[in-house]
Amino acid sequence: MSTTGEGQVVGFFHAGVTVSDMEEALRFFRDALGLEVVADSMRVGEQVEPIVGVSPDSMRVVFLSVPGSEAKIELFEYAGVEQFSAACRPWDVGAGHFCLYVNDAAAVLERLVAAGYTSRKPLRAIPDGPHAGARAVYAIGPDGYHVELYQRAAAPGQ
Repeated sequence: MSTTGEGQVVGFFHAGVTVSDMEEALRFFRDALGLEVVADSMRVGEQVEPIVGVSPDSMRVVFLSVPGSEAKIELFEYAGVEQFSAACRPWDVGAGHFCLYVNDAAAVLERLVAAGYTSRKPLRAIPDGPHAGARAVYAIGPDGYHVELYQRAAAPGQ
């Protein structure tokens, strides 16, 4: 299978997360993590159904920019459709997360905890392998979605 020429992946646009309460999600992603809202709009069922296969009464869509990159996080809040929680453990099949680079994982985690959020485990340094010396933690958003906070290892001599 060729990955050159026609039909190849050429970049990364966004990661999407469905939320139960947009305002609570914005308190986590915008206020506590510091992502910036770049678009906030409402959609109706006939606009949504051709893409996702359901026709909600409405859907609020918020795009947030990730500092230092072109990547975006897209939050969805559906109204008028049956919903189930997708919150699961990182090792469960179908589980998802996205990872954000941070310059001080302890400070970001402290801010999240002060805002009432939690993490799966305490912040840990990676002891060996290609990421030795980096620090990482899985923060848990208001609907149980995991966001990995990843602090790169210090360069040798720092």
